[in-house]
Amino acid sequence: MRYIKLGRTGLDISPVAVGAMTYGEPDRGHPVWSLDEEASRPLIKHALESGINFFDTANMYSYGSSEEILGRALKDYADRDDVVITTKVRHTMRPGRPNGGGLSRKAIMSEIDASLRRLGTDYVDVYMIHRLDNATPLEETLEALNDVVKAGKARYLGASSMHAWQFAKALHLQERNGWARFATMQDHYNLLAREEEREMLPLCADEGVATMVWSPLARGRLARPFDEANSGARAATDGGFADMLYKANADSDRLIIDEVGAVAEAHGVSRAQVALAWLRRNPVVAAPLVGARTIQQIDDAVASLDLDLTDDEARRLEAPYTPRHDFQGVSDERELERIKASIPGYANT
Repeated sequence: MRYIKLGRTGLDISPVAVGAMTYGEPDRGHPVWSLDEEASRPLIKHALESGINFFDTANMYSYGSSEEILGRALKDYADRDDVVITTKVRHTMRPGRPNGGGLSRKAIMSEIDASLRRLGTDYVDVYMIHRLDNATPLEETLEALNDVVKAGKARYLGASSMHAWQFAKALHLQERNGWARFATMQDHYNLLAREEEREMLPLCADEGVATMVWSPLARGRLARPFDEANSGARAATDGGFADMLYKANADSDRLIIDEVGAVAEAHGVSRAQVALAWLRRNPVVAAPLVGARTIQQIDDAVASLDLDLTDDEARRLEAPYTPRHDFQGVSDERELERIKASIPGYANT
């Protein structure tokens, strides 16, 4: 494994990260397709043995079960100083109760302690906001996050899925007030979803912010032929959200997926390796988040680091792309509904 620095920080990470939403007791809450502890531990162990030291989770994944499973596995299989753990805060953890979620000072201070208890560690390496909380002043959120860092409970801060202008505003407020700065942005980016190339990725490159990509394989679409897009355990319960992200551009997506298959066949590798290798061509991408359910998926992610695509191959993969409705970064439900209403036929999906 060839480790890299996370953006402008001195933190060493593997250029592949394990997305631990896949690991959590299914009866604890979202997602219902997660793997229980018995099935999860061998995968986490194999990732470590493969040189992966970067693990991402969130408090809301299986209502804390993901953090618990990941924390116990890392304690048993790794040295805490060698691994990089990120977790996230914002989503509701106590439905129907006051202060049960969000990014208020009260919520952040409560949830960081709860996450640390579940993870079984004194600190997380990156503490991330899980999208924005439009009901809380941004200054309150950023000052509270700064205090989390100053208290030694997080080494760095991260953000996720917001509009570029919102991220620029947050970075400006942090600089103006001398608060700990966002070192990472976790956003949606893959061969079927490239709208972030317009504003967010150039902003991150200019500001020295590393990106961690969620859904790097477009919910499995880039790992299999187009007509098998809805196969697999996750697709059975993930259809509505996946349709929102991808269905409106099925014609161009089919062409892209066909090209992924052709390039994979030419190299004698899996489609997943090609899709992940394409991401690595963009220097602002530090690591894709791979929600591996099998040993082979981990091996594919690691093997992708040895695959270098030519400029011509990259052009072939990129050429069929068409602009699409951009759900990236939308935390306001009213804005989300306006986008949905503008998509012909979306209401019938």
